[in-house]
Amino acid sequence: MKAILQGFYQKEHFWLRLGVVLLAVFGMGFALSLLLLVDMGTDPCSMMSKAISTQIGMSFGNWQAMMNTVLLVLVVIFGGRNLGFGTLANMFLVGYFVDFFTWIWNRVLPADFFTTLPVRIAVLIPSVALFILTAALYMDVDMGTAPYDAIPIIISGHLPKVPFKAVRITFDFVVTVIGFSFGGKIGAMTVIMIVALGPVIQWLGEIMKEHFPALTGEA
Repeated sequence: MKAILQGFYQKEHFWLRLGVVLLAVFGMGFALSLLLLVDMGTDPCSMMSKAISTQIGMSFGNWQAMMNTVLLVLVVIFGGRNLGFGTLANMFLVGYFVDFFTWIWNRVLPADFFTTLPVRIAVLIPSVALFILTAALYMDVDMGTAPYDAIPIIISGHLPKVPFKAVRITFDFVVTVIGFSFGGKIGAMTVIMIVALGPVIQWLGEIMKEHFPALTGEA
């Protein structure tokens, strides 16, 4: 437990990296609020959360907070170590930012704004790009892994002969099936995010290590 607590604050350039994390989760919440309204697919976790929260009549942010709290307890019990303020920011802020921006869109945009395909595509493309880039930025500053992302890492540690990529894809697939069973929609963007997020994380991480080493702890 002491090692976990120390991981929250014993980071090089802590305040700079924390500021980047907060900016990243703000961008993730902003982009995700639009992706959910466009309704052409999101990442598996968000798709499942939206479907379940709608079915049980709970806000997206409240469900995300509750689900992530349960997952965090499991992560700690089963030996997860890469936890920090980034973990907490992802657990709570992304969902509540989604609720906040959704509240704004429902009041400033016409009720039929997202009904035409050209508008949906025009909103979709920059929203997907922003979500993937900010999600990659959040992960590359290494301020803690979200509980959702830590689960497949733990599972992979208990299955040393199985490639992590296979574990992660299987995990995302199971989550997608759960979301679909609660009425969630599997869109093209769900597949794109599964395929694109890993390479973008690696690409952005290399750029940050070369040009902004302080954000990755390399300086």
